[in-house]
Amino acid sequence: MMPGKGERFIALVAGISITVVMLSVALLVVVMSVMNGFRAELLDKMTGLNGHAIVQAYGGRLDDWEEVLADVRATPGVVSASPLIEQPLLVTFNGRVEAIVVRGNTQDDIESLSENLVAGRLSALQPDASNIAIGSRLAQNIGAGVGDTITIINPAGRSTPFGTVPRQIGYNVAAIFEIGVYDYDKSFVIMPIPDAQTLLLTGDAIGMIEIVTEDAERVGEILAPVEASLNGRANLADWREINGSLFEALEVERVAMFFALSMIVVVAAFNILSSLVMLVRAKTRDIAIMRTMGATRRSMLKIFVTAGSIVGFIGTSAGLALGFLILLFRQQIVVGIQYLTGAQLWDPTVRFLTTLPARTDPVEVIGICVLALGLSFLATLYPSYKAANTDPVQVLRYE
Repeated sequence: MMPGKGERFIALVAGISITVVMLSVALLVVVMSVMNGFRAELLDKMTGLNGHAIVQAYGGRLDDWEEVLADVRATPGVVSASPLIEQPLLVTFNGRVEAIVVRGNTQDDIESLSENLVAGRLSALQPDASNIAIGSRLAQNIGAGVGDTITIINPAGRSTPFGTVPRQIGYNVAAIFEIGVYDYDKSFVIMPIPDAQTLLLTGDAIGMIEIVTEDAERVGEILAPVEASLNGRANLADWREINGSLFEALEVERVAMFFALSMIVVVAAFNILSSLVMLVRAKTRDIAIMRTMGATRRSMLKIFVTAGSIVGFIGTSAGLALGFLILLFRQQIVVGIQYLTGAQLWDPTVRFLTTLPARTDPVEVIGICVLALGLSFLATLYPSYKAANTDPVQVLRYE
């Protein structure tokens, strides 16, 4: 029962309803996928460099680290554990000075950065070779490239009769990497553990142990025995504690965005409701005639419920297609908008990541579809009830 020429306005409202449902579903799919992608990408990059948890010694020195490392590796659910040294220092090159974080890694951890290698060779980072790898943003900030020699300054140098003399050691840049997290790429300097121990004058001690578990979401449960055994010797912090405020903010923003965008689906449902109410009023005479010809109230109810549900289904299907299309070309869209407006929409200094991530959760997509179709169905009940209860005697009395 479609509107005729005299009910073009009703058809227009129905078209608007389809458009609003489509846009609301598309926006929900895009926003939730981007939020999920942002969280997953950030977690992957942070845990890829720092592991799922860190055992950090009190005072920055873990002297009996071999024993602790063996206990951690023997814990069920632990995939790997590696010694690690991390210390904030300074670097200078061609008169430029930048704050850095020196990381002493094992050879296996250094080789794991091969996927993030931009230039140079990670294999050149051997103990006592004075070769290092630096982040891409740091290389840009100080103007250094592969083959250049930069100077790392350790303010806590050796004591002399004239006071403490800062320790300055030159290192050859053998590789440049890009993790994709701005704060890491602009500050991290990677070197073998023996070189870091020499630079920091720590002897055979290390500062922390990096742990990777089989499930990042269960890291607290898996490492509970380790935390108990370290009581009084070292502190165990997992990725949620280290980056707790960031991931909590992401979760709050994710929930808030879903709630706000869900209101657009409610608006679309009211559009469907209004279009069906107007359709029932315009077709009152036709409904009465059909009732006199034997149409039951149940059949009239089905007609208008089906009409409204079809509007919701078409809008939801089109919204899914539009949402996935936007996600497919999301980076090109961002680049295009930046080109047209001249604005930096995805500043890595603010957003941490250098590209716009996305990860679609099938369960969330199903939930969005159920929400859109469910509200569309509920919007059809009142006008369908009014149509089913039309009294043909009252309508056709003066016909």
